[in-house]
Amino acid sequence: MDDQAVSKEFIKSLPKAELHLHLEGTLESELKLKLAQKNKVSIGQNTIEEVKESYQFDSLPSFLAIYYPAMNVLQEEEDFYLLAWSYLQKVKEQNVVYAELFFDPQAHTTRGVSFETVINGYYRAIAESEKLGIKSALIMCFLRDLSAESAMETYEEALNYQDKILGIGLDSDEKGNPPEKFAAVFARAQADGFHTTMHCDIDQEDSIAHIRTALLEIGVERLDHGTNIVEDPALVEYVKQKGIGLTCCPVSNGFVVADMKGKEIKQLLHEGVKVTVNSDDPAYFQSYVADDLFSLAAAYDLTKAEVIQLVKNAFSIAWIPEAEKIKYHEQVEKAAHLQ
Repeated sequence: MDDQAVSKEFIKSLPKAELHLHLEGTLESELKLKLAQKNKVSIGQNTIEEVKESYQFDSLPSFLAIYYPAMNVLQEEEDFYLLAWSYLQKVKEQNVVYAELFFDPQAHTTRGVSFETVINGYYRAIAESEKLGIKSALIMCFLRDLSAESAMETYEEALNYQDKILGIGLDSDEKGNPPEKFAAVFARAQADGFHTTMHCDIDQEDSIAHIRTALLEIGVERLDHGTNIVEDPALVEYVKQKGIGLTCCPVSNGFVVADMKGKEIKQLLHEGVKVTVNSDDPAYFQSYVADDLFSLAAAYDLTKAEVIQLVKNAFSIAWIPEAEKIKYHEQVEKAAHLQ
């Protein structure tokens, strides 16, 4: 193995884990239109081209304004199954072998779709994913722009399906919705044995304060996005010492703030922080995880060694047994040295 320019083929050859992926963000234009027609939902578009053209945004709020209405096409258990299964089929081509997948039940229950419908559809795809050579699991996220009471109600319902949920997360519009708003429900989830993570989106109002709260007060095991942590060297040292990972999404970063945050990702990588690369909402950003890795490598002149470390970091911070992490690391090294 050498450290010449990193190719797409090299990146695709590496077995990969994805830890920051919103299932609702994998709704490709073709499936959206198909489900709209099946469920007789008016979406304002009649062709695949029109759907693609509607995916236009330049900030987190403008993205969410498109993202949530699109979910109206998801009505039945089979729809949620198809959405998750379509993603899994897609990333099999990119050599993803492990995935922890976010889902947002409140985005569906608030429009009349039952929690049972959502989780049973998604979980059916999870249960079948090993047919594709992919091990996968679900992370249930709360919508932070809804109330803490709504989050607790959702959590109560989720306990009926605890065996189908690996962890608990927090996403959506961060402005005015700090981590401490959800301290009680996260404390309960941790006491009940769930893994926990939180979105700390890039360049948000009070970003570093939110990161500090998520880490030191809530006690999450991972940060989603989180690259603003470079503003506080003490927090960087904290996550390094604790082995807390960051699930970064360079291509989506470039859409919402016109900066992939590659400089920060490289800095953290070189400082020994377990930063990772993920795709976030690939249907909207038209970039799946191998594409994100290649875009970052091309824009910031990553070496093969740096790409390998990013890939290995994802397995290191995955919520799997240590023996499995070692196995995956060995697979990555083997694949890399065959190139």
